[in-house]
Amino acid sequence: MDALPAGLGADAPIFDPAAFRLTGQEAALAARARAFGQAVLAPRAARWDREASFPTDNYRDMHGNGLLGICIPEDEGGLGAGFRAYCLTAAEMGRYCGATALTWNMHVCSTLWTGALTEDLDMEPAVRAEHRARRQRHYDRILRDGAVYSQPFSEGGAAAAGGVAFGTTAKRVPGGFLINGKKIFASLAGHADFYGVLCTEVREGDEKPSRRDTLYLAIPKDAPGVTVEGEWDPLGMRGTVSRNLVFRDVFVEEDAALMPPGLYFQAALRWPHMFMTLSPTYMGLAQAAYDFTVKYLRGEWPGMPPVKRRMYPTKQIAVAEMRVMLEQTKALWFQAITDARPDPSKEQVLRAWAAQHTVMENAAALAAKAVRTCGGQSMLKSLPLERIYRDARCGSLMLPWTAELCIDRLGREALYEKGETDD
Repeated sequence: MDALPAGLGADAPIFDPAAFRLTGQEAALAARARAFGQAVLAPRAARWDREASFPTDNYRDMHGNGLLGICIPEDEGGLGAGFRAYCLTAAEMGRYCGATALTWNMHVCSTLWTGALTEDLDMEPAVRAEHRARRQRHYDRILRDGAVYSQPFSEGGAAAAGGVAFGTTAKRVPGGFLINGKKIFASLAGHADFYGVLCTEVREGDEKPSRRDTLYLAIPKDAPGVTVEGEWDPLGMRGTVSRNLVFRDVFVEEDAALMPPGLYFQAALRWPHMFMTLSPTYMGLAQAAYDFTVKYLRGEWPGMPPVKRRMYPTKQIAVAEMRVMLEQTKALWFQAITDARPDPSKEQVLRAWAAQHTVMENAAALAAKAVRTCGGQSMLKSLPLERIYRDARCGSLMLPWTAELCIDRLGREALYEKGETDD
């Protein structure tokens, strides 16, 4: 257990294990992340934000405490967390350093998608056996060497939202693939050891690229033809270092495959909750905004004079409104991550979109209300609320499920059954 800074008491869980009926594994992993976040992530968070630098030290420590392998199956050396256990753990991480939690999500998905999620999908026995053998190679790098994987998704078009095939392409050549293309807002660019790239396999004679031909390939950061381009000086989530990745005739071997051909397309159709894994970070930020407000108004924030501001009715009303919004957000999000499974019902998918939208929008709203309630001093960079406020504003923009796309899909899918038209 990591030691807390002097004078700092342990924070309560975001999701009380008894009230939310967490499993023993879920409660233990969330507690591990909470202790680590409060003792290690929080004291460093301002540095990554100020410098817009990648939290390398955090990843070194996460390797040491096993969190890099949280979703690697237990019988393959990891902690064996499933989808909900990961989400609850990640929310605790996001509470203390949004940039670390968000980039950790990109790493963890390389193991969650290839591990627990693929076990729910259809594969021929020989294909499954080959997949398990290949993923063990990637898992060993993570567990033994502390290798970090990223998941560059966006390309500046509709591909990341699932509208069209990815523009980054893979052409089969003897022994592997040649990769060409570009990913923008590629978190961990220049810092991950392997880029888990979603790309479209192209073949001679193909008339049009198809999403069915999506490949998921791990490209070493030092492979010839890989370059990192552009500057990184954003509003928030500055420690993600999400620069552009460019691939020019990059060769990778067959064993670079993180999923068998066609499996990503099956996963996207049958396991849609896989695209919710950005939301735990913002659930944590929502809690962090509320936590700061309560401690600040009670005169209990470390390093600040013990001046109480809680006696003013306007402050009390604001905290009450924040608590209502926080509880609404937690309840909806918890149900949505509990729903996660292969082939969810229409109602479960609608709830997932509603939860994603709610978390991303409400995290920003809670941070904004915290600033207004705590007052001008809370905007000082010596305090975390200013960073929480900026980080929280980034969530609604994040593909594949931006806040706008969630609303668009909710309205359409609520009014139309599959195959219905107005012709």
